[in-house]
Amino acid sequence: MVAGGDGTVGWILGSLTELNLKNRAPVPPIGIIPLGTGNDLSRSFGWGGSFPFGWRSAVRNSLYRAITGPICHLDSWQVIVSMPEGEKIELPHCLRHLEDQSSIQDRDAKEELPEWFSRFEGVFYNYFSIGMDAQVAYGFHHLRDEKPYIAQGPIANKFIYTGYGCTQGWFVTPCMADPSFRGLKNILRLHIKKVNCPDWEQIHVPKSVRAIVALNLHNYGSGRNPWGNPKPEYLEKRGFVEANVDDGLLEIIGLKQGWHVSFVMVELISAKHIAQAAAIRLEIRGGESKQAYMQMDGEPWKQPIDCERLTFVDIQRVPFQSVLIGGS
Repeated sequence: MVAGGDGTVGWILGSLTELNLKNRAPVPPIGIIPLGTGNDLSRSFGWGGSFPFGWRSAVRNSLYRAITGPICHLDSWQVIVSMPEGEKIELPHCLRHLEDQSSIQDRDAKEELPEWFSRFEGVFYNYFSIGMDAQVAYGFHHLRDEKPYIAQGPIANKFIYTGYGCTQGWFVTPCMADPSFRGLKNILRLHIKKVNCPDWEQIHVPKSVRAIVALNLHNYGSGRNPWGNPKPEYLEKRGFVEANVDDGLLEIIGLKQGWHVSFVMVELISAKHIAQAAAIRLEIRGGESKQAYMQMDGEPWKQPIDCERLTFVDIQRVPFQSVLIGGS
């Protein structure tokens, strides 16, 4: 039983994956006691978005559900960031410097890069994103670190995060002079691999999109479902399949300006559907902008980008699925 938020659950899942890699079976499934802010992993597997105040009976109920609940599986995704050597980066906890390429799953991601490239590795279970949402998360994390007294709990965190997000670039028009307020199409190219297809396919990124999110779970941002529930006819027309947490696919969505994001987060509309992918490659080149903001499962960082040399982000599925207990 893991008591904590998505970060704590992800940490334990990562440790259990290490047991898989070392052939130290059997690897136990986990149940969740949700004590975090978003608790999206907990929501996705039926453990709820918060823990009741009547905690004694709730703990007994959680243990009973852990004993009787069904076993579920969850995909996890490896992220490899390759960047020009010499650029300074403040690594988040979710990334580590990659010395040995033997842990890279995708053969294409193992391509020999010049010596002046550094590589970093991480794993996510919920989502990876680049753009304005990561920029807001980065600013919020720094604000909370500088003034820890303003964030005293999950409810306070959500109010402060919402207010802080409204002061950032979501509600600033794309014609602003600051390049960080413009669409992502200016700095990146998106390539994907579809299921059972060895070739990369370049995907058009609409110029209005200011954040790209690769979703593994149905829950994002404290229980929202930005992919929505598309009808079978729409899925067939777009060449999509129904989204599941163990289907080996990521749902790639785009978020536009502030009003679009607001409607998505209250689930009046779905986000912009860009693609479904079994693997993703981002090629990022700076121009006027000298950095791009990224995040994995709520851990943001500021990624330096060069106007002459590309930065690559490769995402591929980890071969071992995590095992959880369904709490519903």
